[in-house]
Amino acid sequence: MAALLQDLQPVNLQPVQSEPCDLPPQDGKIHLLLCATGSVATIKIPNIVEAFSKHNNVSIRLIFTECAKNFLQGQSSEQPSLQTIGDSPNVDGIYFDEDEWRDPWVQGNKILHIELRRWDIMVVAPLSANTLAKITQGWSDNLLLSVVRAWDTTGQLDPICDTPGLNRYHDDWGVQNGGWFEVLQPMEKELACGDVGGGAMKDWREIVAVIENRLGLTSGMIV
Repeated sequence: MAALLQDLQPVNLQPVQSEPCDLPPQDGKIHLLLCATGSVATIKIPNIVEAFSKHNNVSIRLIFTECAKNFLQGQSSEQPSLQTIGDSPNVDGIYFDEDEWRDPWVQGNKILHIELRRWDIMVVAPLSANTLAKITQGWSDNLLLSVVRAWDTTGQLDPICDTPGLNRYHDDWGVQNGGWFEVLQPMEKELACGDVGGGAMKDWREIVAVIENRLGLTSGMIV
């Protein structure tokens, strides 16, 4: 994972307004649910979002875990704020764990993670070692994991695409393809921690190409 980590001084994160979730909207668009977990490779999310701006028929909503937020607080041009990402024309909502219980639930109200599971495709990029372990054990203790746990595993919907971004030793224990989700295997390079190994998230351009292929979009490698 290539990354630029600046100083560790806390950065105040202003709240990002999440759109009401009544999914999937009947707008004739393809709906991409793009998720990020606590890995340095989260800083590639803006690149992925920008790459899909050329597709007017793609609507993106994002889920960030609590740890993932820390990588996009406006530290540098490579790490813009979540507000900046939310202003992208093809981004229709950003969700955090607290949005699941933003308002007291009333019988008849829609449940956020159930509505999000109806999306056309879910991509977790990057997928941290912690979240990977929880997925394999069926945990659902945050919004992202609740969506994964509720996803259609029968093959009637598109699979979940996971792109691990790990330290090489995190990855050595083995990443298994469970059939209902597709693992985009990490690549070998020098990691942010200085180690060299096969734990880096696949290049974001390749991730975009895979998503375009799965959604039947006109693809082309971005340079």
